[in-house]
This record gives sequence, structure tokens and C-alpha cells, in this order.
Amino acid sequence: MIASMTNIVKRYGAHTALDHMNLSIAKGETLGLLGPNGAGKSTAIRVLTGLTGTDAGEAQLFGKKMKGNQPELKRRIGVVPQDLALYETLSAGDNLAYFGRLYGVKGAALKSRVAEVLDVLGLSDVAKKAPKKFSGGMKRRLNIGCAVMHKPELLILDEPTVGIDPQSRNHILDFIEQMAREGTTVIYTSHYMEEVARLCSRILIMDAGRVIAEGSVEEITRSVLFEETMTLEVKDPSPTLLDGIKNIQGVISCEADRGRLTIVSTAGAANMHRILELAMPYVVLGVTAHRPTLEDAFLALTGKKLRDGGEA
Repeated sequence: MIASMTNIVKRYGAHTALDHMNLSIAKGETLGLLGPNGAGKSTAIRVLTGLTGTDAGEAQLFGKKMKGNQPELKRRIGVVPQDLALYETLSAGDNLAYFGRLYGVKGAALKSRVAEVLDVLGLSDVAKKAPKKFSGGMKRRLNIGCAVMHKPELLILDEPTVGIDPQSRNHILDFIEQMAREGTTVIYTSHYMEEVARLCSRILIMDAGRVIAEGSVEEITRSVLFEETMTLEVKDPSPTLLDGIKNIQGVISCEADRGRLTIVSTAGAANMHRILELAMPYVVLGVTAHRPTLEDAFLALTGKKLRDGGEA
């Protein structure tokens, strides 16, 4: 086990940021950490990285209990914070070299690693330019580069793609996938559900300082969501068609708005082919199937109410 938290409690005055929080991540795993604002994601990361203490429970990193400042453990992790941690007046290459030296990378190995990271993140052409002149996406890529100069065993990324262009986002996701293939263990937090679904083999959904769901995307959506919707556009549908669809096993409802039929079935009913067979005598203008997504499950678990209380 690379890292774990067992019954962690962390309070800030009267506010409980983590309420008997449990988390574990195995070597080589990519774990997605999701939750609305104030759920406790950032506090969980601070506890795991030894940046904050706890009121109860135990956190372990690489099999050792986290207690106070433990540089020998911290040197084995890389953290990409949501707020950029760069020196705006140093060049991109010098930023990477500086953070590499902090982690003990020196000499020819440092020079080689700087060149490698610049190349992989698509920043070789701006190696000598200062990030104060960079776009948001370039800064985000450099921010990640600084965290991986020492080839960490555990990489923690906190909202690494906030506010950037699609090209930079895709470059970052490709880079994280490459790190994972090379054996790096990854903890990834994001509000972009499609990123988490793409990257993460296992997901924890937090709310109010607790884990409220855990598993793969498929496991979470299957356990939380019980319906899926299909839209069938048919020219001049008859009442017979509607009645026939309603009688198909797994169909919960079939509502018609002129030629647009909205069909709700139990999740996993796999009845689309039977519905289309009934519609064959008609002119079918379009078919759309909406299957439960991670975002659907997230909203079902945490609610749709907007929360602006800040992150904890």
C-alpha cells in the first residue's frame, strides 16, 4: 500500500473538515478524488502529504506513519497544487532545474531530466522564456513538470487543468497517462468528470468530510443510478407503437411529444434492439441513448444545489 488514511478526523474550530475519513491507494493505481466544494478533498491531500496534523486517526505513507516533518517520505512524492507554484521571472528550464535540485537531482542527471520534461510537456521551444509571458495552459504544464523532476513514486494532482485550453488539457492528460504506465501511483482531483473517468481506475466521492461512494465508474453508476433514457424520433407514431414499447420488459415509461418518444428503462435493461424492432414499420428519424454517467452519479450522491462555501 502506497498511502492510507484510517478514521482521520480533522477540525478547524467548530468545522469538521474530515469526519472519520478512510482512504487507501495501492502501488501503480490511479485514484480519482471527487467532491463538491468544501467536501474535504484539499484537507485530505494536506494530511496525506504531512502538511497538516489530525485530531484523530492515522495516515500512512509508504508503510510508515505520518508524523511531523518527514523529508525522507516527502521526497518520494510530487504535488501539483491548484495554485501555481512557479517563479515567474525564472525561465521554464530554470524553474525545472530549481525544483529538481530541491529534490536532490544534480549534474548531468539534472540537465537530462530538464530536457526530458520540457520535451514531454511540449515546452522545449520556450525553455529560455519566463512563465510570466506564458498562457495559462503552458503555466499549468510547467507546474506539473516541476512536481515530477525527481520521478516521484506518488504524484498528487489537485485540479491541474483548471481554466486552460483544450490542447493543453489533452497534453496534460496524455502526460499523466504516460506517468501511470511507467508505474507512478497517481491521486487526481478534478471537477471535470470526463477527465476522472478517462484517467482513474478507481474513484472516491467525498461529501462533508466522508467517503460516500467508492469503486470504478461502472460500479458507482450502477449502484447509484437505476434508470437510463432513450429518445426515439419517429414520423407519425401510433398509439399501438407506444403501447408496444411500454410492454417491453425493463421499460418504465414511454412519453410522446409529437414524433419524439422519450423512453425510460431500468439501467442495464439492454432493450434498445427490441424497441427498434417495434419501430421498424415506421420512419425512424433519430435515436439517442443516454446512459448513466459519472456526473449523473455525482449529482445523485451530492445533490444539485450550488455550494460556494469554499474548499476544505
